[in-house]
Amino acid sequence: MSSAPSTALPRAIIRSTPADFVVEEIPAYAPSGRGEHLFVTFRKTDLTTPEAVRRLARALGVPERDAGYAGMKDRHAVTTQTASFPFPAGRDLAEARAVALDGIEILAAERHEHKLRTGHLRGNRFTLRLRGLDAATARALAAALSDVVARGIPNHFGAQRFGRGGDNAERARAWLSGRSRGPRDPRERRLYFSALQSELFNAVLDARVSDGTFATLLPGDLARRPESGGTVRVPLADPAELEALRARHLVPTGPMVGARMPWPEGRPGDLERQVLAASGLDLSLFEAHRKLGEGARRPLVLELGDLRTELPAAGTDGLVLSFVLPKGGYATTVLGEVCEPFDPHAADRRPAAGSGDSAPAEPTEPTEPAEPTEPA
Repeated sequence: MSSAPSTALPRAIIRSTPADFVVEEIPAYAPSGRGEHLFVTFRKTDLTTPEAVRRLARALGVPERDAGYAGMKDRHAVTTQTASFPFPAGRDLAEARAVALDGIEILAAERHEHKLRTGHLRGNRFTLRLRGLDAATARALAAALSDVVARGIPNHFGAQRFGRGGDNAERARAWLSGRSRGPRDPRERRLYFSALQSELFNAVLDARVSDGTFATLLPGDLARRPESGGTVRVPLADPAELEALRARHLVPTGPMVGARMPWPEGRPGDLERQVLAASGLDLSLFEAHRKLGEGARRPLVLELGDLRTELPAAGTDGLVLSFVLPKGGYATTVLGEVCEPFDPHAADRRPAAGSGDSAPAEPTEPTEPAEPTEPA
């Protein structure tokens, strides 16, 4: 999946300890300070998001099903995020702020009018320590990352998206085509469905990486700024307008296939339809399951911001990288451009409690998030 030259990449160990993989959620908006929902910002260590939210709901004495959160965060990590819980006006905020749980630190608790929904975040800041690198390799890796950022990073979905066995997309294909029964758990259905959407997206992206166009607008493309939700249709036969759009640093988008997803025209549209046909699926199947996902466009280029590197001191181990990714962006996708990340916990991607054995692994972002509907 890498767009880097096809030379052997150095191996780097990630997640030796949870503190080696730190994620901080960047919220889409701040709580208003009024209302009957409580926004709890917390730091968790070595816990899945569902398990942390379950423990918080139990401590607050509210039903877990009424909780909300913007996105899931990695288990083997130290991660900061916000979850919302119903909290009647008569309850004192001090009660929530005093909650003490193993592996969870309450950082803030404020009221808001509405429940927190999936996708209500701007992105995530990652601070990663890569181990197993000598000083020269660490310097070379830091320089290579700067070069990769300059030329563009393909916005692949990471392996986490496809489940513990990597077969969630195939399970979705079998279920949607009637060859097997779908999972009973609605959350599992959504995650399987999103894995299939992600597989189709990656296939389109792979084709455009191969022909060198993943970061280049083509006639007919649907384009947007990576941080924006709006799309612009690139004209098929207006070279001047095409160059004007390229000058605006817009990037092409790829398909998260669904019944209401807009399709590009020209060569990009032909490619996307060819990928769908090659998958053995028909758009009618997505239309029949629109409740699981109506479709969206996702940038083909991963926008990485505020890159910082800290080289190891003499006699120490661990290149430290810090950067910001938009929601839905995978840190492992970034690392895969410059090294071979080795995760000692990769074989330990357990499903969330209460799910069946075939439940998907927990990704950093489990579904293609909706655009925020509240003001920033």
